[in-house]
Amino acid sequence: MTEHPVREGDLLWSPPPAVMRASRMQQYIDWLAHTRGLAFDDYHALWQWSVTDLSAFWQSIWDFFDVQATTLPQAALADARMPGALWFPGATLNYAAHAFRYAAAERPAMIFQSEGGSPQTMTWAELQRQVAAVAAGLRALGVRRGDRVAAVLPNAPQAVVAFLACASLGAIWSSCSPEMGVASVADRFRQIEPRVLIAVDGYRYGGRAFDRRAALAELRNALPGVERVVIVPSLDPDARVADALRWDELLNHDASLQFEPVPFDHPLWILYSSGTTGLPKPIVQGHGGILLEHLKSLALHLDLRPQDRFFWFTTTGWMMWNFLVSGLLAGSTLLLYDGSPAWPDMNALWRFAADTGMTLFGTSAAYLMSCRKAGITPGEAFDLTRLRAIGSTGSPLPVEGFHWVYQQVKRDLWLVSLSGGTDVCTAFVGGCPLLPVTAGEIQCRCLGARVEVFDEQGRSIVGDVGELVLTAPLPSMPLFFWGDADGSRYHSSYFDVYPGVWRHGDWVKLTERRTLVIYGRSDSTINRHGVRMGTSEMYRAVEGIAEVRDSLVIDLETADGAARMYLFVALEPDVVLDDDLKERIRSRIRAALSPRHVPDDIIAIPDVPRTLNGKKLEVPIKKILRGVPPEQAANRDAMANPETLDAFVALAAQLQR
Repeated sequence: MTEHPVREGDLLWSPPPAVMRASRMQQYIDWLAHTRGLAFDDYHALWQWSVTDLSAFWQSIWDFFDVQATTLPQAALADARMPGALWFPGATLNYAAHAFRYAAAERPAMIFQSEGGSPQTMTWAELQRQVAAVAAGLRALGVRRGDRVAAVLPNAPQAVVAFLACASLGAIWSSCSPEMGVASVADRFRQIEPRVLIAVDGYRYGGRAFDRRAALAELRNALPGVERVVIVPSLDPDARVADALRWDELLNHDASLQFEPVPFDHPLWILYSSGTTGLPKPIVQGHGGILLEHLKSLALHLDLRPQDRFFWFTTTGWMMWNFLVSGLLAGSTLLLYDGSPAWPDMNALWRFAADTGMTLFGTSAAYLMSCRKAGITPGEAFDLTRLRAIGSTGSPLPVEGFHWVYQQVKRDLWLVSLSGGTDVCTAFVGGCPLLPVTAGEIQCRCLGARVEVFDEQGRSIVGDVGELVLTAPLPSMPLFFWGDADGSRYHSSYFDVYPGVWRHGDWVKLTERRTLVIYGRSDSTINRHGVRMGTSEMYRAVEGIAEVRDSLVIDLETADGAARMYLFVALEPDVVLDDDLKERIRSRIRAALSPRHVPDDIIAIPDVPRTLNGKKLEVPIKKILRGVPPEQAANRDAMANPETLDAFVALAAQLQR
C-alpha cells in the first residue's frame, strides 16, 4: 500500500450502521428514552445534557450499569464546587466487587505474555481464587482499611491480583514499574508511608535481564515504615530476599472472596504526576469516582464488553495500567504484555495482537509513529481479523499517524485518539462509536466532562487554539493529594489561573464540527510574534524529514521580553547536521507552518530526553535552559534516558555567560 497525502479533518472511517446500533452508547441512549423520557438528535446533544444536568447524568450512569451499593446515596451531586465537589454522599460500595460481576469460571480473565515468552491464560475462577488468597494473606500481615500497600511490579498478573486484593480490603494501592530508579520510587512511596511493599526480583527488557534485588534492599531502607516485604519471583523462580515473604506464601491462604464496603469517596489508589519536576504529586482517587468514570469511559466510549480482549501497552507506573485493569468492570479479558515493544523487532506487539485475538489495541502515539518510521506493515504480516479498534494516547497523534493506521494496519478500524491525564485517570476527550474518525482529530468531548477552550482572557472559544479547561467537576478528580493537609498544593495545581475552573495545561482547539485537536502542553507552547502554536505541529513537520529520527523544540523567553527558539534534532545513524540539512529543515517548517516559526538555532543532539512513559521533557528542558539547576528541573530517575540531559546542561552554561 502506498501512502497518499491526507489533511487534518479528512474523513477516514465511519461506523457501519450495524456497529452503531449494537454499541453500548446506543443502548444507553435507548435506555434514556425508555426510562427517562429523554431524546437526543445526536451525540453532541447527549453530551450537552450530560454536562448541563450533572446530577441526572451521573445518576443515570449509576442506574444504567446497576451499580451495587451496601447503602444507597442521599444524592448524586450534593456540592458542585471545584475543588470540593461532593459525589453520592452516604453510599458505600467496593470497586473490586464490580470487577467480578461478569466473572464466568472458565472464561479467560487475563492473558499475559512476557518478552520472549508465549501467552499464558488465567481464568476468572483462578483470578477469584488468587485475589481471595492474597487478600487473606495481606489481612494476616495486619493490612486493614486505609493502609497503603505499595508495589514495584511489572505489568503482570500478580500486579492485578495484588491490586484487587487491596481494593477488596479497603486498603490503598500504589505502584511503580521496576525499571524506575530507587530514588524516584522512594520519592513517591515515602510520601504515603506504605505498610507492605510487594516487589519483583527483576525484569526483562530488550533481550536483557535486570536483577533488582539490590535495588529492593536499598528501597526498603528508604521506607522505614514498611513492616513486611513480599517478593514476587520473575527472573529466578527460587528468588528470596532476607526477611521477605514469597508471593506463593500469600497464595497458600485458603479463603473466600469478600469485599469491604467503603464510602463512595474512600481512597482506592494513589497515582503520581510524571515526576519530571519537583516531588511527584501523590494523587488520591476514590472507589466510587473511579468506578463510575471507568464504567462510562470503557463501556460507553470504548464500547468494551465481555467478548472483548482489551490491551494497552503500559507499565504499572502509568495511569493507563489502572485504566486497563478497569476493563474487568466491563467483563473484558485483559491482555498484559511485559517487555520492550521493539524486541526482537517492531512487530512484537502486533504479533501479540494476532496470537491473542486482540480486539482493542491501546498504545501511545509515539509507538504508532515509530512503527510508521520503521516501515512495518502489520496488516499484511499478521492476522488482525478480530482487531476492531486502536486507542492512542500519551501525546498528540499527527495526521500521518492516523493515515498510517488506515493504510498499514486495517481500513475497517475504529481509531480512538484520546487525551486526559493521571490527574483524573481517564480521558476528557476521546472516542464515540457513533461518530466518524477524521484525520488528526479527536472525535468528541466525553460525556459528563464539561470541556471548554479558554482564551487568555478566560473566555470560551471555538475554532481557535486555547487552554483546555473543565468548568464543572468530574467524579474521578482527585479527592486530595496525600499529605496536602490544607489543600494548597491541590488548588495551585489546577485552580490558580481560573478560580473555580480546572486548568489542565493542554493547548487545544475545539473545531466547529466539535472535534478536537491537542497541540501539546500549554506551558511549552510556542509563541512567535504573538502567534501561538503547540509543539506537535513543529514535530510533525520536522520528523517528516527522513534524516531526522526525533526532535525537541524549546521557545525560550528572556527577561527583557525577547525570545529565541531552539530546535534540537536527533539524527539517523551516520547523518551529519550540515548546512544543507539545516536549510531543508527550515524550508519544511516555513512551508508547513510559517516563516515566523523557523527556529533561530538548529542543534544536533544524541537523543531527545523522555520520561519512562515516552513523553518528551519539554518543560524541564525549558527550565534548564532558563538557568534552573538540572536537579531541580528534572528527575533523572523518572527518565528513560537521563544521560541526554548533559547536552542541555552544557548549553545552559553557555547561555548564562
